[in-house]
Amino acid sequence: MFDVGLSELMVIAVVALVVIGPERLPKVARTAGLLLGRLQRYVGDVKADINREIQLDELKKLQQQVTDQVTGLEASVAHEMREVESAVNTAVEPLAAVATEASAPLAEAIPALDEKTTQAVAAEAVAAEPLKS
Repeated sequence: MFDVGLSELMVIAVVALVVIGPERLPKVARTAGLLLGRLQRYVGDVKADINREIQLDELKKLQQQVTDQVTGLEASVAHEMREVESAVNTAVEPLAAVATEASAPLAEAIPALDEKTTQAVAAEAVAAEPLKS
């Protein structure tokens, strides 16, 4: 902090001894030491607060970068999904048309099958009734 050598400290001690006097010098030195200790703690607290603020700013910047990357990734995935969906739809359209054309005769045959199936199930239920008792 300050570059004070041994010779400067000796001059300060002699001047303090002359000005303050030998009986009050220990009390003044003790008080000066306490004040210097408080000042050092205060400076340390301020440094720690500044370091915390710097780290908080760095974390906020990092969070913003990660958020931007996630947003970009989401946009990329959504774009790729739309491309895949359009490719699948393009591939399925001819098959859907063929299936629609092929299902017309089946649609006519299904009611007849449903009627026969219903009759067969009813006949099985009647036949199974005596077995239960």
